[in-house]
Amino acid sequence: MTWRRGAPWWRWCALLLSGTILGSWLHPMTLSQASAINLRRFIGCAVREFTFLAKKPGCGGLHITTDACWGRCETWEKPVLDPPYIESYQRVCTYNETRLVTVRLPNCSANVEPMYTYPVALRCDCGVCLTSSTECITSV
Repeated sequence: MTWRRGAPWWRWCALLLSGTILGSWLHPMTLSQASAINLRRFIGCAVREFTFLAKKPGCGGLHITTDACWGRCETWEKPVLDPPYIESYQRVCTYNETRLVTVRLPNCSANVEPMYTYPVALRCDCGVCLTSSTECITSV
């Protein structure tokens, strides 16, 4: 590209800007591609949007969209000669940091407390399953 005398300056700026935008669209690691993770192959733990129906006896239900922990963590087992005859390394995707949010459920009976509290995930990690914060299967 050569600079021609007499060409308006705004044309050159527009040309440079459009080339920069086109280049960013064609770059292999654009923001949309970086955030599009193949969830079938994802190994790890992440915060992800989740919708559920909050309800309790005597109140109507309320659809809530929140952030929850989601993912798959490295897990393995191997046989050993001594009891319990298995060595295992089992980690689950679990809450590392949360905050609590309270909402009012609709159409509650007069004798029912309408407030409903749920956790919002701020940070998630692969870790040992703690029954205090995660639903764990402890025996088969």
